[in-house]
Amino acid sequence: MDKHVIEALGRAKITIQDGKVVDIGEPMIEYCPLFHKHRGIEKLTEDEIRNNIQFRIDDFGMCKSNRQLRLKDFLSFGISEILSTLLADEIIDCAVMVCEGCGTVIVSESDLAQGVGGRVSGLVETSPIPELISEFSPNHIVDGETAIIDQVEGFKLAVENGYKNIAVTIAFPEDGIIIRQLEKEYEDLNAYLFAVHTTGLSREESELIFDLSDVVTACANKHLRDIAYEEEIFSVGSSIPIYAGSEKGEEFIKLRLDKIGGPKKKTGNSKHPYPLI
Repeated sequence: MDKHVIEALGRAKITIQDGKVVDIGEPMIEYCPLFHKHRGIEKLTEDEIRNNIQFRIDDFGMCKSNRQLRLKDFLSFGISEILSTLLADEIIDCAVMVCEGCGTVIVSESDLAQGVGGRVSGLVETSPIPELISEFSPNHIVDGETAIIDQVEGFKLAVENGYKNIAVTIAFPEDGIIIRQLEKEYEDLNAYLFAVHTTGLSREESELIFDLSDVVTACANKHLRDIAYEEEIFSVGSSIPIYAGSEKGEEFIKLRLDKIGGPKKKTGNSKHPYPLI
């Protein structure tokens, strides 16, 4: 029996086995403007979470052998969209990401980055799905036997593959610290860190994430919003902002904005996740 654990829809811990939702933990937040806008969910209840996850399983095969891994650019704005643009424009050579059924993977194709990252976020545990693993080159998966999630090892593997401009998604400051240390050991190598799944980080961890990362997504993190306001950090989006943690990060965000024709016009009052934590 396979097992996949994600933290989604308010960072509820959700367990999926054999294509079915078998357990749902308590969400950390009650409301997310993205799910309200796109799925009509006004409150993140157990039933709403179950229905949304099962929809994803049935719609595109999330956590199943028939998972659709590639996705066209729909001109939206998020971390996977930025990575997809950077790959398409050959600004980065690859992105170290996380995919269910595979664990940490190296992605070098734009539509694969969009498909892997744009449909599933907050993956914390997964088990091997051979059909999905076969979609990647053997030297582009950290461990196909266990489908381990390890972004540091993913960065090391990308270096071993000869990549020089490497984007890495991170959820923990500790991974960022190690990758920044490793980056210094190589000449002509650039690591670009994209902080994801930031809901629940402490003030200290949030400060560290900004220090380490090039691009940071706010999720439902109150501290990131406070820090960004205090330090006047460049951002895009109001409900769930994406921040530039570096000059390169700002360049990456603006490149994506150019791709989609600039920031979207605001309609009505912007809503934030509730509560911010």
